Amino acid sequence: MHRQEMALGRIRADLTQLNDRLWNNYELSYAGALEARDEYDQRKQDDEMAHGETLTAAFDEAEADRDAQRIRDRIRQMGSVNVGAIEEYTQMYERFTQLNAQKDDLEKAKADLQALISQLLEQMETVFVGQFSTLQEYFAETFTRLFGGGYGEISLSNPNDPLNCGIEIIVQPPGKKRQLLSLFSGGERALTAIAILFAMLKLKPTPFCILDEIEAALDDANISYFADYLKEFSADTQFIVVTHRKGTMERCDTLFGVAMEERGVSSMVSVNLTDYE
Repeated sequence: MHRQEMALGRIRADLTQLNDRLWNNYELSYAGALEARDEYDQRKQDDEMAHGETLTAAFDEAEADRDAQRIRDRIRQMGSVNVGAIEEYTQMYERFTQLNAQKDDLEKAKADLQALISQLLEQMETVFVGQFSTLQEYFAETFTRLFGGGYGEISLSNPNDPLNCGIEIIVQPPGKKRQLLSLFSGGERALTAIAILFAMLKLKPTPFCILDEIEAALDDANISYFADYLKEFSADTQFIVVTHRKGTMERCDTLFGVAMEERGVSSMVSVNLTDYE
């Protein structure tokens, strides 16, 4: 009886060891292992019936241990189990849906804006080219008038890109060859700029204009051309001209001057020249 009790104790210890091994290696209890074995046997019988042959492959414990170790490594690499993953997925999916809808709206708005910009650029180009052509005609007229002859021309440096290209000014005063504006004297450049100014006023008239010594670099002959043209233009536009040139003063309707009769004391002097005509 004593020997039998000792043998029973060893068997129970082995059984406990096997149960611990089942749990440590496979996370299965003894009952769970029996259930898994029954499922394995059932699948084996189903395979035999499906293939019409008997599968007699023996169970390889060593191979099973290696498979179990590989599975454990994969589980370990996956990290700890996140029990709130389902709720987090639901929240993130809702957030993704909202952001995706916003992205679609932004892309549609971007496409609409790009289409609008293209339409505006096309209209701007059409209007600009038309106005620039008219300005060129007015500039040719004012240049000939101010210089007493010659020819002036403004052109686009790149007609294929009128909104971004530069503007070239090519003029030919009387008695000189045609060349770029930068090659002429300061007086000629100033008078050409005045011609462009009057051409722009002719293209888009304004009721009021202030000129601050724009004819300071002109000689007496060109001052006469400038003053006469300014006088004609004053029929539709009122000019206030800051000047020290007598030729311009002679053609003004009213003169306003600042005099200092006493040192440190300034006084205003005005003369209405229309009263003397």
